[in-house]
Amino acid sequence: MSLPPPKPLSDRPLSQTTGIFLVLGSAVVWSFGGTLARFLDIPDSWTIVFWRSLFAALFLLCFMLLRDGVKGTLGLFRGMGLPGLAVGICFATASTSFILALGYTTVANIVLIQAGVPLIAALIGWIVFRENVPLATWLAIAAVICGVLIMVSDSLSGAVSPIGDALALLIAFAFALATVITRKYAHVRMTPAVFLGTIIAGTLAASQATGFAVTLPELGILIIFGAFNFGLGLALFVTGARFVPSALAALFGTAETVLAPVWVALIHGEIPSLTTIIGGSVVLAALLCYLTVELFRQQGLARKPVA
Repeated sequence: MSLPPPKPLSDRPLSQTTGIFLVLGSAVVWSFGGTLARFLDIPDSWTIVFWRSLFAALFLLCFMLLRDGVKGTLGLFRGMGLPGLAVGICFATASTSFILALGYTTVANIVLIQAGVPLIAALIGWIVFRENVPLATWLAIAAVICGVLIMVSDSLSGAVSPIGDALALLIAFAFALATVITRKYAHVRMTPAVFLGTIIAGTLAASQATGFAVTLPELGILIIFGAFNFGLGLALFVTGARFVPSALAALFGTAETVLAPVWVALIHGEIPSLTTIIGGSVVLAALLCYLTVELFRQQGLARKPVA
């Protein structure tokens, strides 16, 4: 009797513990993004976006081919539909805005404003899909808004460029919208969507860049920045997040928010301002409180017997 063919890697279930480690790994990998960018002395940010997107796309394509095979990969692209296209556009917007924002503001400002993504997602879900938002979530949203206002007060006073903070807010809204779409269409695998996002970002950057020439050391940094920081981070997250409750995934994702300013301060001496520290602390505290309550709520729903 012949043995059945082995299941594709993507069909083999992971344990929740493995999923947690993958999500945590993605946050740690992403936390080095600002530090790597500060090593690049390329005047045109669009050139950085192009090379980073190219190497991320190559990594993600190889990842899908190894995990799902040619036939499986093509099936993923056919199955993502309009939700996948929308998520791809969101990721293209966020990844491009991240590089552009680094030219105007600090890494700490960017990642701390991004920390409010789960709460912004809850707000978008309420506006677009009329999802129920508990009182505790509304309080957390209000706290995040206050924290962000404190952080951007430097730009309102002219201490830093308002463009950087505006781009950081755009990143947060793009990620939040992608989160809402992914949650609404949970049956759609989003790996090809993030691959599409890198293609969109790279194509846009190619049309805007003044040139593509970089030195050999810069090319090495761009390979790490694109393939491993961006591509590997996405691969770890989309693989692990499917097996972890959303609140728990977001909770471990805050490791990026905490670590990113630390790396850039230690390696490049980029110390965030007092207003960034105060506002970021408010955002992070509100987020951690919200995610803790949400995690207990999700675990309670999971333990309820099905009628």
